[in-house]
Amino acid sequence: MANSAQARKRARQAVKQNAHNSSLRSTLRTAIKAVRKAIEAGDKAAAAATFTKSVSIIDRISDKKIVHKNKAARHKSRLSAAVKAMA
Repeated sequence: MANSAQARKRARQAVKQNAHNSSLRSTLRTAIKAVRKAIEAGDKAAAAATFTKSVSIIDRISDKKIVHKNKAARHKSRLSAAVKAMA
């Protein structure tokens, strides 16, 4: 347990920040799943539109350093390739 007032405050802040970051990570995963679902549905136009929205979300979360920029780039690259590969 934290002994000083400063350490107690930092512990409180860490809990709050962890909840916020977890929420953003969840948003990221949801955006990725939305694109995957659109690809599986087979509608290329809808998949491309969903991908565009998801890229914005992925970039926003990456800029806040919730996930590493390379991980964000990897997700965007794989989703983009999957959308382009649709017949």
